[in-house]
Amino acid sequence: MKEIDNILRILREARKLIGDDRSHELKILSGQTVHSATISQDADNIVVAVLIYSIGKVLEREHYRKMEGWVEFEKSLSKNLDLVIKALEKEDVDNARIYLGRIRNSLNKISGDLGRYIKDVFRKAEINKAFKLYEHGLSTEKTAELLGISLWDLSSYIGQSSIGDSKVAISMPIAKRVKIAEDIFG
Repeated sequence: MKEIDNILRILREARKLIGDDRSHELKILSGQTVHSATISQDADNIVVAVLIYSIGKVLEREHYRKMEGWVEFEKSLSKNLDLVIKALEKEDVDNARIYLGRIRNSLNKISGDLGRYIKDVFRKAEINKAFKLYEHGLSTEKTAELLGISLWDLSSYIGQSSIGDSKVAISMPIAKRVKIAEDIFG
């Protein structure tokens, strides 16, 4: 975990936003994490970005709260999020990762429609965040590797998206890159 202080700040803020039921702001907070993850290429930042975004998406769907299994999900989320924060405060990265994993694993314990819906939200969030990393200039291979998703899933998402309309990071104009290549190989 390369950026403990940043991840700790984001998780504390997320915890407060969850308590205040401010789902939209969770998704914005996740976007900040994606920017940090792109720069550091730190898988932990990416895990946190996906988690925060997914929680925001789940919380905005208020009808989920009426479904069987919601109370257990909410308790597990709160408990493990608090444990992650406490572990990071002690710079105990190994336990922080375990508690982050427990949040994700708690999804497997939710039965019925709610479990399927939340798992689907998390899966789509992974692909969404992968696309955002790709937009920030990471290669598809590096993006898929950092997120632990298949290159096929990422490529399928990118192929369905309007990548031409997105703001893909370009380090310098194409004409200048061509000129450099001509100078090197010419």
